[in-house]
Amino acid sequence: MKVLHLEHPEDLILEGDLKVFDALYGTANISLKIDGAPAIVYGTNPENGKFFVGTKSVFNKVKNMVCYTVEDIFNKYNEETHKSVIEILTMCLLYLPKIDGIIQADFIGFGGSNVYRPNTLTYTFAEIISQKIIIAPHTFYKTDTTLLDAVASPLVTTFTNTDDVKYVQPTVDRVFHCKDVPNINTDRVTFLTAKEAKIAKKAINTLIREDIELDDSNLYDILQCNHLVNLYQIVRDIKVDLMDSFIVTDAPKCYNDGIEIVGEGFVMQTKYGTIKLVNREEFAYANFNNDKFRK
Repeated sequence: MKVLHLEHPEDLILEGDLKVFDALYGTANISLKIDGAPAIVYGTNPENGKFFVGTKSVFNKVKNMVCYTVEDIFNKYNEETHKSVIEILTMCLLYLPKIDGIIQADFIGFGGSNVYRPNTLTYTFAEIISQKIIIAPHTFYKTDTTLLDAVASPLVTTFTNTDDVKYVQPTVDRVFHCKDVPNINTDRVTFLTAKEAKIAKKAINTLIREDIELDDSNLYDILQCNHLVNLYQIVRDIKVDLMDSFIVTDAPKCYNDGIEIVGEGFVMQTKYGTIKLVNREEFAYANFNNDKFRK
């Protein structure tokens, strides 16, 4: 499976990918990231024409975790350790509309309430949800052969709610659009190799996990080049300004530790690639320190 791996724009700049500026300032399809769990993959398997559900493990090359029936779900998941997953997949199998393609969605919860905390963030809907399940679809997979050959791309289709399924797909618009890409002089910047960038990103995530502000000093300790630090900070500033220019509609209210926020972040699909815009100090710290992610 060719996975849709989303990078932070400031991380892309570490290896000298200057197209990140074209992506940030150019036209894009923008969507709001939803902090649901688990990830649900469902659709029709092109190998046999059967409708299936599962988690991202349906793409496992070794173990077959594709579920076509309720019996499959109970056979493939341990009732003691995966009770909630079994319940969620069973409801998804019973109530998700049968579709020809393959979709990935974040699971938000079962109907009957208007407040949900599927993962790190809490979502509040204006009304009690009457549908049986609530999901936030975000990725489309295309393949004519097997699931292992599926290629991921951001979902641009908007689904209509059914009697059984509530879809969460907020609309995101920009307040302004700037066509002038800044002229960045990188003559004195020492960019990182792929291996060095991987180490640097890990070190940056460690600082965020420990709730340490990313400043010029600790970034220099990691990147070892003042000009690269400056460039990294410029991209971060552009990202924050851009996020502040977005207008989100049709979204439930979102809270992080009781404080209302717009959401986890955004996904920008551009002709230069797809990137994610996340307030890492605000959301990533909370996500890193969520009990679900602790070893």
